[in-house]
Amino acid sequence: MTAVSSSKTSAPAFCEGIQYFGEALPGFEKYQNPAIAEASSAIADPTDQAAVFQTLLAADALRYLILQTTASKSSGHPGGYASCAEGYASLFMLGYKNVMTEVGHHAPGFYSAMFLDRSLEEMGIETVKQLGERFRERHGLLGHLSGQIPGLLSPAGPLGQGQHFAMAAALLHQETLFPFTVGDGGLGEPYIVSAMAHFHTAFPSVTNFLPILVWNGYSQEHHSMVSTQSNQRMISYWRGNGFEEVILVNAKDFDDQNQSGDYVDSTLFSFEQRLAFTAAVLKATDQAAKSALGGKLTVLIVKQLKGAGVHAHGSKSHNLYAHHTLEHEDVVGGLQERALAPAAWELVRTNFERSGGGPAARTAVTESVLPLPELGELPLDEFPVGGNKQIATTAMGRLVAKVGEQDRNFLVTNADGNEASGISNINQALQIIHPTSDPLYYQGPGGQVYEPLSEDACAGLAAGLALMGSRSLWCSYESFAVNGLPIWQTVTQAMAELRRPTPSTITLFTAGALEQGRNGWTHQRPEIEAYFAAMMRNGNIFPLFPPDANCIQVAYEWALTTKNKGITITASKSPLPIHTTFEQGRQALHDGAVVLQETSGSKLIVFAVIGDMPLIPVFAAADALAEQGLGVRIVSVVNPRRLYRAHDVAWEACSEADGGFLDDAGFSTLFDGDALIGVSGGASGLLEPIMLRSNAKRDTFAWKRGETTASPTELMNFNGLTAEALTQRAVELLD
Repeated sequence: MTAVSSSKTSAPAFCEGIQYFGEALPGFEKYQNPAIAEASSAIADPTDQAAVFQTLLAADALRYLILQTTASKSSGHPGGYASCAEGYASLFMLGYKNVMTEVGHHAPGFYSAMFLDRSLEEMGIETVKQLGERFRERHGLLGHLSGQIPGLLSPAGPLGQGQHFAMAAALLHQETLFPFTVGDGGLGEPYIVSAMAHFHTAFPSVTNFLPILVWNGYSQEHHSMVSTQSNQRMISYWRGNGFEEVILVNAKDFDDQNQSGDYVDSTLFSFEQRLAFTAAVLKATDQAAKSALGGKLTVLIVKQLKGAGVHAHGSKSHNLYAHHTLEHEDVVGGLQERALAPAAWELVRTNFERSGGGPAARTAVTESVLPLPELGELPLDEFPVGGNKQIATTAMGRLVAKVGEQDRNFLVTNADGNEASGISNINQALQIIHPTSDPLYYQGPGGQVYEPLSEDACAGLAAGLALMGSRSLWCSYESFAVNGLPIWQTVTQAMAELRRPTPSTITLFTAGALEQGRNGWTHQRPEIEAYFAAMMRNGNIFPLFPPDANCIQVAYEWALTTKNKGITITASKSPLPIHTTFEQGRQALHDGAVVLQETSGSKLIVFAVIGDMPLIPVFAAADALAEQGLGVRIVSVVNPRRLYRAHDVAWEACSEADGGFLDDAGFSTLFDGDALIGVSGGASGLLEPIMLRSNAKRDTFAWKRGETTASPTELMNFNGLTAEALTQRAVELLD
């Protein structure tokens, strides 16, 4: 192809910044009328030659834009997306715009599509020049998909996550197709296919999500681990995991240039064979979409060499480095090969803008708030302070059941089982989703409790539903929740950037380390709390530690009213004393903490306690100190994020910003004394807000290491959380 400098060519205004334009491709004059007619949202016939020709133009336009955009910053990832450009272009030509990805490295391609369909005009990006200027810049187009880009449904960063978003969206919008690209490098993640298999077993009629495997032979820095599989073996793999329809298009079958290897570059074919390959992809995409929407679990596989049509092939195409400028010979060569005529750019834009009924920024399902049913008054049950011991999780379970009864889209997810966490009342009310009906286990096909034996699948579907606008609850043993936190963290970060309000993603973490003595260290991993301690500074993360069955109820009540936040509720499944009234619990959520007990004496020791079971040795220590004539104030730290200073937290940059922090006078009322001891059955990092602000002599007692013990008391002894140790240290601080 002969390419000319953009300075010598007149072109549509949005093309400002394009480095090179090319000559019209053969047949352009014949096929120059948009294949997506005016007032239509998709091509009428996927076998129409005009539609095939214009799909090829769209694929070339996408490749050109991803290469120029990434090269404008000598950074980013063009290669993976380039190998599926025909597939993505086919989706848009067929009118499907609710597209997601499991591959964060496909971001430049998604941005290019959103530019072509005019979605990025919502953020002031109207020209190719601006597309490059805003790429990888703050308030621009992040290197990986985030929550703030118009038209894009979900974030994408760590591998193995995109299927959760697609399945959540499919569950909520069962008449809409949700395709998502999967890289063959990411296919090595064990979660992807297993998550889809469990979802399909639970919801066999929900098949309107479509994985598109980008099988290009390479991962980030080497050949992919599935690169040696035969076509038949790959097909068998997907069939063996429950996929009824497996559709594979192999570029090798169309190669007329004798390229070596199993993976080839279709952009090197003769123009006739390029059209033939594009026609096959367009037809296969249409077939796959109709199959998925028609009730069959379907996968589309596009097999083409990584880097097809850009500056390099294989893993060398994955990433641009500092020397890959717009003047680098490989980049220049790639751009010139893909250069389109100005009229072709106009044609591609017209089709993309019409596709799906308009720009994705106005038509994607996540561009509007999902209507939610009113919950009405929750059945709160206030237990008397000092009365019989109660199980906090069970008290919360009653409220969860009411939410599910009022909101049929609401789902509860749990890998270890609700019954093991003291919340079997949720199962009884909402039923476990299972193809086998059995009243003994409260299970049946129409339930609202999702129980795969995978924390990733639990967290993924629950967090994905929240991101898509629905209510959900992820329940987990505290020790195992870490296996689901990557997807939960991705969603909470995206929520901090979202341009719309959505229900907060809420969790209930039970079976804390102190309860799990007999199970040993495998069930004692409260280090997860350090994760939340770090995340609190994000601004939209609220770890909650209710001390009893009353406080947990008002904590969940509050969480349900919030938007765009990540809220973790950590509580024991053991019967424990009631320390707070509802009023005190609500005050603790507002202020961060509440005084449970205060006695006078010659000097005052303040205990700042996170959690419920750690209160046991603290109350015993208070009695011992009182016998020595010392005063003690026991403060339950329920919402530690409120105890930071405002400047400690990036709250102002969050969507649905929450700037509630306890002022200095309130902090002094709670924590001022002659000595301060922070106590936690988990990570000490959660005590940081208090230790930062206190000027008293102070110390911390926290979790050290797991061990097999016969009782919680013995385990607390092992970790130094004893009344004797607390008493001794308090006296030492006073001395």
